[in-house]
Amino acid sequence: MQIIRITDDARQVVEPQWLARAERVHRQLRPQLPADYGARMRRIFESGGEMCVAVGDGEAAGVAVREIEVVGVAVFRSFENTFNGKRFYVDDLVTDEARRSSGVGHALLSFLEGLARARGGTSIDLDSGTHRTGAHRFYFREGFVIPSFAFKKDLP
Repeated sequence: MQIIRITDDARQVVEPQWLARAERVHRQLRPQLPADYGARMRRIFESGGEMCVAVGDGEAAGVAVREIEVVGVAVFRSFENTFNGKRFYVDDLVTDEARRSSGVGHALLSFLEGLARARGGTSIDLDSGTHRTGAHRFYFREGFVIPSFAFKKDLP
């Protein structure tokens, strides 16, 4: 398995072919993304988001696949705020449904931890929907804790 950055440090798309190939896996977490996936992701990058993908072949999952494919996606950002200082936030972390529990999520988080440290971050933060109990078990195994509640108010 290999981690490929879709965007560089300036949040410019440097791997457009991998961005296009990430859509299938990314939609497993975010099916509501608009039809023009590339344009939406470029807007996310313009607003501070970055992206990387895990790629591999089907051998690890026992699936006969001849070509390298996207098996995991991470969208993330780093910024500074008054509470955390340098914050490293993961917007989206998703492993292809056929590859879950095969080390893809761990590899992506390890990569992101290294990037966060290199940027002076002291933690990695993410939110996870209350219904995603399988993801929560994974995050706990990876050393995450729940330090606070997140509140949301939809605006009409």
